[in-house]
Amino acid sequence: MQTYNNITSALFDFLLAPFGHEIALFDLIVWPVIMGVGALQVYKYTSNQKAIARVKRQISMHLLEIRLFRDDIAQVLTSTFKIIAKNTVYIGHNLTPMAVMLIPMVTLMVQLVAHYAYEPAQPGSVELLHLKLDPNASISPRDVSLEVPDGVSLDAPVVRTADGQVFWRVRADQPGDHVFRIRVGDETYEKGWAVGGDVRKIPIKRLRSWEALLYPGEAAIPRDAPVLSLELDMHTRPLRFIPDGELGILIWAMVLSMLAGFALKDFFGVTL
Repeated sequence: MQTYNNITSALFDFLLAPFGHEIALFDLIVWPVIMGVGALQVYKYTSNQKAIARVKRQISMHLLEIRLFRDDIAQVLTSTFKIIAKNTVYIGHNLTPMAVMLIPMVTLMVQLVAHYAYEPAQPGSVELLHLKLDPNASISPRDVSLEVPDGVSLDAPVVRTADGQVFWRVRADQPGDHVFRIRVGDETYEKGWAVGGDVRKIPIKRLRSWEALLYPGEAAIPRDAPVLSLELDMHTRPLRFIPDGELGILIWAMVLSMLAGFALKDFFGVTL
């Protein structure tokens, strides 16, 4: 997981935000359109274009049968079942392109979210730093301690729960890219906190599971670690013309890429 995140982050940290993170609209339009064009090329060269065109003609023919023989219940039912069967064949022709496109498209959308969905916490804000231990590890919450960086202070005593969770209320006294150091038994783990300053790629979560692939802002937690997650509160960045937050960017990127694909399919000679 971490190797994949390192490679993709190094690539997209270079490619994204050519004019700075302030101008989010550029990347959030250009890259979904590129994704749609790329999907067309994948579709063109990994699918059976002739078979797709043939099955679409067959579906249209059966739809026409339903209109022409709408008073013949037996014929309508027969044509309906044939449409369902042909749609199943059509979906089958789409599986290979979808499988090829899945990882690149998800990677791009994850990177767009990491760069543009969140903004830094404001100086003076108070948030919860949350650590969750692996219930199968031989580590107690009492074995967990926090080293607070300069510019940050504790706002309340630490809270430890019986189910292996630890909470610290931390206050942002000064702007900066702060790094907490959390001691868990004999191991030390770091968690970043972006406070104030310009909008930028924000560290949100450090996770041990496969979900770490969805949060490339920080290194994944090693698989053999007794820690499952390290998290801070999220601050959604307002984007004005685009829906805010993680879900908003994902929907926007998916819809725009699909619109670009449908608009340009004839230009690239692709049958969808």
